[in-house]
Amino acid sequence: MISTGELRRGITIELEGDLYKVVDFQHVKLGRGSAFVRVTLKNLRTGSNVQRTFQAGEKFEQVRLERRTVQYLYKDGDQYHFMDTETYEQPILSAAILGDTVNYLKENDNIDLLMYGDEPIDVEMPTAVNLRVAQTEPGFKGDTATGGNKPATMETGLVVMVPLFIGEGDMLKIDTRTGEYLERVG
Repeated sequence: MISTGELRRGITIELEGDLYKVVDFQHVKLGRGSAFVRVTLKNLRTGSNVQRTFQAGEKFEQVRLERRTVQYLYKDGDQYHFMDTETYEQPILSAAILGDTVNYLKENDNIDLLMYGDEPIDVEMPTAVNLRVAQTEPGFKGDTATGGNKPATMETGLVVMVPLFIGEGDMLKIDTRTGEYLERVG
């Protein structure tokens, strides 16, 4: 059991029979009243977000999730197919469960799959991934490395603001938490 004071982003809790991942939380202390915690939770089975308010000191059941390394194979409609690198089982996750993670998935990439019993619940991406620029406007003579930004569409469909010197075919490191350009790779 964990209390409201131990809530952190990324923790998975069980609430009213459903599994929720803490997306955001805020401790609030008003003048005379008691403190409370405002929490944004993602339902791991449906992918929907809900906001809940709890009194300070309330307790929750923390869920232990098993971590497995899986390889992304392919997309079929709204279904994403993976393969467990140890057992060769092929779990399938929906786009609703994956959320924004789909913008960073490339075929044959390895990621962590979080399992609750035999049920695939969530995925955990590395903090940065390398993606190739599929389309962007060309830079012009006189553009400098610090002179501004332009949109670039990555190979996965993600649109990122990049410096003017970046061209099509460049490999870029992208932060998976914010979706921002970090650096050009190789």
